[in-house]
Formats: sequence, structure tokens, C-alpha cells
Amino acid sequence: MNQQQPAKQRPQPQRTCVICGEKRDKRSLTRVVNTETGLRVDPSGKLDGRGAYLCEKISCWEQAVRSPLLGKALRMALTDIDRKRLIEARP
Repeated sequence: MNQQQPAKQRPQPQRTCVICGEKRDKRSLTRVVNTETGLRVDPSGKLDGRGAYLCEKISCWEQAVRSPLLGKALRMALTDIDRKRLIEARP
């Protein structure tokens, strides 16, 4: 009577979109990082620097470009170059 027990799934880390506030699995969000060279989109999730997460909703990305919420989360003022990088990286 040796039954195999189902493998336990490891819990996925949860992160929150800084714009809409929805909690999701870390891998389903895009990390944006304040680096020494300015704002960077970090698909690997491993760049050094202060990070914030955005979900895949286009409305969140558009609001991140327009509003000060992302800059506040990253503790930086977004420049026009940073906004351009966000627009280019948007899903």
C-alpha cells in the first residue's frame, strides 16, 4: 500500500502592479528598474536597482507614462527618454 503523494507545488511569489494595484504572480508582471543609467525594463527580473512592477494591461502602461505613480514607486523623476523606453517596451 505504497501510494505516491502528489508533488507539492511551490508557492509563486506575488507582486503588485503599481498602477492598478492587482496582485499577480511575479512572472506575469514586467519589472521596471531605476538604474544608474536611468529607467530600464527588466524582463529577467534580476537587474540591480529599485524596481516596480507593471501588469500587461495597456491602460496601466499608458498611465505609467502619463502619471507620476511609477516615478514615485521608483523614487525618481521620469525623463522623456524614460517615457520613450516605456512606450517602446509596452506589451
